[in-house]
Amino acid sequence: MRHGDKINNLGRTASHRKALLSNLAIQLIAHKRIVTTLAKAKSLRTYVEPLITKAKDNTTHQRRVVFSYLQDKEAVTTLFGEIATKIAGRPGGYTRIIKLGTRVGDNAETALIELVDFNEVYGKGKGEVKDAAGKKTRRAGGSRKKATPAAEAKESKKEDKGAE
Repeated sequence: MRHGDKINNLGRTASHRKALLSNLAIQLIAHKRIVTTLAKAKSLRTYVEPLITKAKDNTTHQRRVVFSYLQDKEAVTTLFGEIATKIAGRPGGYTRIIKLGTRVGDNAETALIELVDFNEVYGKGKGEVKDAAGKKTRRAGGSRKKATPAAEAKESKKEDKGAE
């Protein structure tokens, strides 16, 4: 039985899997999109998204934590510089997986995994940096739109008629 066993071992030992995911994450950060198998892409998503979240907080501690996962100075610099500024306003979901079909040699399902904010085809923010000050949440009922002066005047008239 596999109760509670959520990790996909990818047919590798723990050290081999750790090295594989680290190398895939470095390549994803460097090239912004990579083509790999679907199983590796799904495992990479769970590996790299917490690292991108850590990159939002540019402190020495967070840099050291991310470096312990990646072991590549250029990747850490790119992640905390270029990528962190572009994803500052996004509350998660930094990667997108697109299925590409099967590979000719071994019939493995292939997929393209990419960083969402670096795709000019899908995103409406073509090269624009999102505002980090307006933090967005996924919770319902958060912020209400402020009423315009005309709408406030109508509400006050309704209240006056109700009082009469």
